[in-house]
Amino acid sequence: MSAREELIKKYAADLKEKCGVTPNMDLLTKVTIGCGPSIYNADASTVAATQHSEIDTVRKNFLIKKLGLPNGPDLEAAINTVLEKYGHSNKHKYRAVVYYLLTVHFKKESVYK
Repeated sequence: MSAREELIKKYAADLKEKCGVTPNMDLLTKVTIGCGPSIYNADASTVAATQHSEIDTVRKNFLIKKLGLPNGPDLEAAINTVLEKYGHSNKHKYRAVVYYLLTVHFKKESVYK
């Protein structure tokens, strides 16, 4: 099994165990691939939920650029909702999991077709 496949299994487990979500494995795989090489870097593979600059990066680079959403307060609210679902006490919030949850939240699965 490749390193990427191992990470996808880990992300699927996080979605099930920590978020209570049964993932669409095809979508999770595409979201993970979309994260590029950052999934292999310990720092870049996670979202630092307490850093405003990190939340700003998720908003600008993922929600606005990748998903094509208009900028507005609903983006920040959605990020907070997803992070709440993932669990604030959970230190390791994987970027691919956060992006997957945001994609589903905004019903933007078509971006990955």
